[in-house]
Amino acid sequence: MTPRLVLASESPRRRDLLASIGLTPDIIAPAEIDETPLRDELPRRLAARLAAAKAEVVAAAYPDDFVLAADTVVSVGRRILPKASDAAEVEACLRLLSGRAHRVVTGVSVRAPGGRRGDRLVETRLKMRRLSETEIRAYAEGGEGVGKAGGYGIQGRAGVFILSLSGSWPAVVGLPLHETEALLRGLGWRRP
Repeated sequence: MTPRLVLASESPRRRDLLASIGLTPDIIAPAEIDETPLRDELPRRLAARLAAAKAEVVAAAYPDDFVLAADTVVSVGRRILPKASDAAEVEACLRLLSGRAHRVVTGVSVRAPGGRRGDRLVETRLKMRRLSETEIRAYAEGGEGVGKAGGYGIQGRAGVFILSLSGSWPAVVGLPLHETEALLRGLGWRRP
């Protein structure tokens, strides 16, 4: 049987990014793991650890398939911002990011049949313009930032908040496309 592509994420943004390069996962199997940062864990280490943990959990259920997992972490310096759970957290994140530079690190992890694995980290640096309290409240009330690392989605209304970006726009959305396809190909996956 031909190995299938399993996406270890229920993120519609990751599915959309894959679709933009002509890839459709055969199976969507989100990994249920604790995403709490470890004490003194730095952003790059957290993104790598979570992506690998998600891939391992799902690969245990699909050992004969290619499993793709990712995790995105937003940070200001060493401070890791949460995946906003409500409008108040969105507001807190935006107040911290307003007028400042920050980093988005996305870890990608692939598990191939036979236990082979590949992992990559992609870091993007961004600068957000200074936001007014009215803009912050309006964005938070719109609900778009809930469930997103750092409390915003660059692919939506918050795109106008970004002054500069150095790195990978798709990685900020949730999946660096070049690195993802390179990992899959490197481990022997072929487009159907």
